[in-house]
Amino acid sequence: MEREKGKWMKPLAALGRYKYVLAVAALGALLLAWPQRTGESPAQETAGESGALLREDLSATEAALEEILSAIDGVGEVRVMLTLQSGGEKVLASDSSLRYSGSVQAPDDYQRATETVVVSGGGENGVVVTEERCPQYRGALVVCEGGGSDAVRLRVTEAVAALTGLGTDRIAVVQGRSGGTN
Repeated sequence: MEREKGKWMKPLAALGRYKYVLAVAALGALLLAWPQRTGESPAQETAGESGALLREDLSATEAALEEILSAIDGVGEVRVMLTLQSGGEKVLASDSSLRYSGSVQAPDDYQRATETVVVSGGGENGVVVTEERCPQYRGALVVCEGGGSDAVRLRVTEAVAALTGLGTDRIAVVQGRSGGTN
């Protein structure tokens, strides 16, 4: 009995040396499991609306491409489909603050906080956009009546590459049906 008791006491004694490490690890696990705030901030509301706006912008870009490409000699009726690598992005203004305790040269502790700038006026709140980044395209498909001609394919590929920033290896130009490409 004494021998079995001794067998269990050695690992427990080793754990005693690491009690502070285990306490910190347990506290970290508890903080990770702590529930987050569920209220949406204005930045989150803007992000939710951006998905619908992104689809509308993509459709408008495709329609503008169709219109301009159909003006190229030999293209005829044209349909365009673009795929996105990443959508357009808005960079929001934020306010950062740094708090520390102790001396400036050797602070004991510090905290950094960043908050999105929200302006209110006319009964509504809004965020301040500091920069707007264009979407990055993954590829383009162009279906046109003149897609069987090498010269037309080259002109259409160059035009799409110039307007979207895509490499020519990511643009496919194919011939559509003569009676329409629907």
